[in-house]
Amino acid sequence: MQDFKNFDPRQSAMDAARAMLEQAAKDAMNDGTLPQKELPSFVVEVPGDVKNGDLAANLAMASARVFGMPPRKIAEAITAHLPALEGTLFDRVEVAGPGFINLFLNMNWYANVVLAANVAGADYGRTDFGKGEKVNVEFVSANPTGPMHLGNARGGALGDCLAAALDWAGYDVTREFYINDAGNQILKFGKSLATRYLQIFKGEDAVPFPEDGYQGEDIKVLARQFADEVGDRYVDGDFETLQTDIAAFGLPINVQRLKDDMGKYRVQYDVWFSETGLHQSGAIADILDKLAQRGATYEKDGAIWYRSMQYAEKYGGNKVTRKGLDGEVTDEAKDEVLVRANGVPTYFAADIAYHYNKFVTRGFSRAIDVWGADHHGHVARMKGAMDAIGLDGEKLDIVLMQFVRLMQDGKPVRMSKRTGKAIGLAELLDEVPIDSARFQFNLREPGSVMDFDMDAAVAQDNQNPVYYVQYAHARICSILKKMAQEGIVFEGADKADLTLLTEPSEMDLIRHIANFPGEIISAAKSYDPARITRYVTELANRYHKFYNSCRVKDAEPAVCQARLALCTASKTVISNALTMMKITVPESM
Repeated sequence: MQDFKNFDPRQSAMDAARAMLEQAAKDAMNDGTLPQKELPSFVVEVPGDVKNGDLAANLAMASARVFGMPPRKIAEAITAHLPALEGTLFDRVEVAGPGFINLFLNMNWYANVVLAANVAGADYGRTDFGKGEKVNVEFVSANPTGPMHLGNARGGALGDCLAAALDWAGYDVTREFYINDAGNQILKFGKSLATRYLQIFKGEDAVPFPEDGYQGEDIKVLARQFADEVGDRYVDGDFETLQTDIAAFGLPINVQRLKDDMGKYRVQYDVWFSETGLHQSGAIADILDKLAQRGATYEKDGAIWYRSMQYAEKYGGNKVTRKGLDGEVTDEAKDEVLVRANGVPTYFAADIAYHYNKFVTRGFSRAIDVWGADHHGHVARMKGAMDAIGLDGEKLDIVLMQFVRLMQDGKPVRMSKRTGKAIGLAELLDEVPIDSARFQFNLREPGSVMDFDMDAAVAQDNQNPVYYVQYAHARICSILKKMAQEGIVFEGADKADLTLLTEPSEMDLIRHIANFPGEIISAAKSYDPARITRYVTELANRYHKFYNSCRVKDAEPAVCQARLALCTASKTVISNALTMMKITVPESM
């Protein structure tokens, strides 16, 4: 029996259709029906309405100019030279309208889809499309100076599910978190902690808090932990020493909290990459030397500048549009400082070195960064910097993720009723099931602003989209279990006559099952894992329609076995889609 490894039913049908049509066109040219010409590129696709065929090809339309003939006449010439369809995947081929070639798949193809899902099981949907290309997906990368916010909740679900889609599509994927543990934010972090520490012993009035300090309650908690450990040892000492030591104390605690929060969210990173490591290894100094050697930098006012405008132009970066109080504002792009006059490298210098490390040191052929939409002005500069360093900026892809609004009772929710603070990732996961959070955050494509419906997220009914899908899986499990208890045992898809699945709702469900591998590939190519949530929601919908229109238990025995195979195929695909997104797959609800 075929093992169906890396099997994509829809793509195999399109490939077969293309090969068959190309050969028929060549045969028509060889006998003089069509003039000898080179065939142009053409499209084989799934039409919007399957009444017009399972597949449609525009070969005749695309080659009208080449052959100098009306498209319909070309289409008729090609179809007249098709071989006998017996033994192929096709039942019939028709010419429609001005020259479209429509192909109808036969029942053997439909049967093979159901068999494939049953035989491949937990691997159905996986393909080798990516050919093992080494891809780095960096996402969330929150500053380790405080709790993760709501945007990190969306970024975590988006990045993790995108990485999963790439993995299933045959790429070699590394999930990565970039720890920004160096630079101004860490200095500010240490200063904020140091001030709170001194306030514990001297009082808040005696030690003014810096205007730009981190105001969160978490800073006070960390300062208290430090005070409990060291006592008043630093109270009368050097402030900079206190600032350095308390930051060194608090940073690992916050990084561990980031890891714990991501772990709770079911996000497991392959790499936690430290920015400090770039400084300590000399990687940033090396990058500065390389940029200087390539003429990409210059000195001005004691600082080292990067010729950002020159290299960002290719990516549309000479003007940067941002949102202002009066709408969108366009700023002229400027060159970037890489090393300040005081000799301290900027975050941008570290970012260039970091991406150089991805491409050169670790050998990724593509790097995908998931950023918040507020970083859109940095995209062209970062891609241009790859060109400036001698790499290819086209190999760096940025997924810009729009903002999230929490909604409850139809109104925006900004603050927690329990704490009075802005709701962050940790608190959201205390109030909303993780399954709902991961599913809802992937309901919309990354570039769209989304409303997160808290009422739907906690509902245990069809108002909750993940519940609707999980219920479909549980329903199938319940059906199979109940029938087995009544003595109706599924004998296996390989023993069933799957060509009996001819009812419209059965064929509609099978067509959707066939689309699963291709949908994963599309999600990977478009960097849009929301395609998977939409796909599996529609699969649940089509399964319910099938079940309501086609009896399983009371069907004639051969039909019953075929329908049981279709049930198990549907269960497998729902399970695979949810598992890919790290969402639980219940067998009862």
